[in-house]
Amino acid sequence: MTALATLEGTRVLVTGASSGIGAALAPMLAERGATVGIAARRSDRLSEVLDASRAAGVGTTGDGGDHRMWSVDLSDPAAAAQLAVDAWDAFGHLDAVVNNAARPMRRPVQRLSVDDVEDVMRTNFLSPVALSLAVLPRMLERDRGVIVNVGSLAGRVGSPREAAYAASKYALHGWSEVMAVDLWSTGVDVRLIVPGAIATEIWDQPGNDPAPYDGPFEPPETVAAAVCEALVSDEFERYVPDLKAIAEFKTSDIDAFMAGAVEFVTTQERQRETQQEPQR
Repeated sequence: MTALATLEGTRVLVTGASSGIGAALAPMLAERGATVGIAARRSDRLSEVLDASRAAGVGTTGDGGDHRMWSVDLSDPAAAAQLAVDAWDAFGHLDAVVNNAARPMRRPVQRLSVDDVEDVMRTNFLSPVALSLAVLPRMLERDRGVIVNVGSLAGRVGSPREAAYAASKYALHGWSEVMAVDLWSTGVDVRLIVPGAIATEIWDQPGNDPAPYDGPFEPPETVAAAVCEALVSDEFERYVPDLKAIAEFKTSDIDAFMAGAVEFVTTQERQRETQQEPQR
């Protein structure tokens, strides 16, 4: 079932919009006729994205003033739920929400604490759940709406040194699949985006170890375009870029996949150590 007939005239809420995929998506939606609400912690960066959205396309009143921003800490599920209500009330309704906000956690299991894992799960899983559940009754009452969850290849293929991050994305993927099934006969659709390595700030954040993977990377605009397409199509899941074969290989021979992952990360870390050794 096609989610939305068109983006023209729709109202869309995007989280994690101060940089990366969200910052690329908001102006793209505006250009295609949507009125966008954007949310993230950094109000200065959000203001820039809001300006870009206004420049890209006018809001539903035709004066470019309808686009809105909310400065919200999305590590707090209660704040995420309140954001959904506030955005709905501000716009009159929401045709779609894009749960894009996420934080990395690149650290081996030996150095993880329960608090570390909980922090990641709150931002990457519990907040999207809270936002979705807050908006769902209103969408069901209208019998129309789309919930797009931005997952990760790490939610299909366990990523070395990212146990907490992968767990949050696996949870989001499972939630999305079952939510889509439960809502199958309603007017509310669920879409899942599975990005691979995307050139965003997630690769260079304080408190994270260097990533074993060092490229190539896809631009965030590629994922933004996939989200726009998902909103007006009938496909539940989209890999961006199309790395579905990796997930299929993993499920067909998990032992071979894990052995290859160990070899890859060990080789990368040895190369990095060699490069950092002082010259004699």
